Amino acid sequence: MSRRIKILFTIPNFDTAGSGKVVYDLVSQLDKNKFQAEICCFHNKGAFFKEIEQLGVPIHLFKFTADYKPFIALPIRILRIYKFFKKHEFDVIHSWHWSSDFTEALAAKLAGVPYVYTKKAMGWGNKAWLWRSKLSTKIIAINKAMVARFFESMTNKTILLPLGVNTSYFQPLEKKLETPEGLAFKNEDIVIITVANLVPVKGIEVLLKAVRTIANDDIHVLVVGDKKTAYGCQLVNDFSSNNVHFLGKKIDVRPYLSIADIFVIPTLSKGEGMPIAAMEAMASQRIVLGSNVSGIQDILLPFYQCMFETNDVDSLANTLKTVLSIPTEEKMKLAKAMRCYVEEELSIDKFIKSHEEVYLNLV
Repeated sequence: MSRRIKILFTIPNFDTAGSGKVVYDLVSQLDKNKFQAEICCFHNKGAFFKEIEQLGVPIHLFKFTADYKPFIALPIRILRIYKFFKKHEFDVIHSWHWSSDFTEALAAKLAGVPYVYTKKAMGWGNKAWLWRSKLSTKIIAINKAMVARFFESMTNKTILLPLGVNTSYFQPLEKKLETPEGLAFKNEDIVIITVANLVPVKGIEVLLKAVRTIANDDIHVLVVGDKKTAYGCQLVNDFSSNNVHFLGKKIDVRPYLSIADIFVIPTLSKGEGMPIAAMEAMASQRIVLGSNVSGIQDILLPFYQCMFETNDVDSLANTLKTVLSIPTEEKMKLAKAMRCYVEEELSIDKFIKSHEEVYLNLV
């Protein structure tokens, strides 16, 4: 094509920086000589929306999905989405919607626009996922378990593309002893951090119980995530102490990673899509420990000694004690190896190039 390929990235909101940050990276770093990016979301609320506005690309505030009920009027609601896609003459639609909704994919199909969706999590609770997948031109899976579990019969349209980290933004961090809020630590303190959307599947209580089991007053835990959720409130109620600090949700986690010695992601058996926060910690040259589940396996496979059994307090406690016991030089070597792995295998540059190839092959 002589003109630029016009890509619409759809995402419900920018309430958090999770998937929004990935969309941000894609839009900001696509080759502007080849691609013209636009964004569509339901509303302009959310802590990360102002960051998206700074990109200077067209942002459509439009509900690109249709409620299924009442069924009798569903075709009319899908027609509205179809008209939106046709009006703007998009060449590709890439959905970052987390849900199994298939109306967006159907509207794109009717409009004759190639439709791609990224499967971000390990849920597959209803047949709508199958319909969405069949209506899609391409499906992007972000970990190996997804391909085997969900898309074995659709290998012709499924592509494995792990998420990527901006290794210029997340660089090796100098160790600091004080958070932006003024929470101070001593040189001998061991600081463990976890960054997560505080929902039960994240298994944060496993980490906090493991640290309690170790019973070392020099160990401090920083929990970065919305402590106002029901799960977050329960954690605060059960585990708040002089050594466990609930810091709330943060847009920029780098100042908190700089305090940390170890990052722990104790996700339960359902697994992860791909834990971007853990990858950011690795890029920041921090040792990452994670449960042996999908998504985490993809990023820690070369570092098998840093994985522990799922929902197993003793296994995590033993893994922590093992890592803490190794000499300082060995810890530094492990942290550097994690940084190198992200640079070579999970960089944003590789992520962007892979996506550009997908888009070019669709038009």
